[in-house]
Amino acid sequence: MSKPMGPQPPAPPATEDLVIRATRIDDPQAAPLLAELSEEYTARYADISDEMTRFPASDFAPPHGVLLLLLRDGVPVAGGAYRRYDHRTAEIKRMWTAADSRRRGYASRVLAALEAEAARGGYARLYLITGPRQPEARALYLAAGYTPLFDLAADPETIGPLPFDKALPPAGRGEGRQ
Repeated sequence: MSKPMGPQPPAPPATEDLVIRATRIDDPQAAPLLAELSEEYTARYADISDEMTRFPASDFAPPHGVLLLLLRDGVPVAGGAYRRYDHRTAEIKRMWTAADSRRRGYASRVLAALEAEAARGGYARLYLITGPRQPEARALYLAAGYTPLFDLAADPETIGPLPFDKALPPAGRGEGRQ
């Protein structure tokens, strides 16, 4: 059998210990990931300095929001958050995987955990916007079953922000966060 062509993702260590932990966006353990996310936004889009500060930290805290960190051997390698968008919709924000930990499925794990947490919190729908210069994010959301609210055939640069949504299954919804 021949090896696949092209770059291959690094294999996770066999002894890898992965834990998802709910926390607050101002948790010091989240700071390195959020700083790297801010640098990435600046590199891809130049002046979007207000993106990381336009929502208060309280938007990402219970009862209406959450930040989840994926810890590998106790070190944060990925994360994501949601905030209340409206009474039935949570908005996914701050999805990030550390540069040295990409292509291992960590973002998919975080996204699935955010979906489950939002459903438990009583949300019926998720909404998000990603940028036109983030093809890996676009691919992640499409692979996870999100519906693009834009023309997939169009050049993303001509569209601008790329909105997606996804209905959450009713099973597992609980009290709170509404």
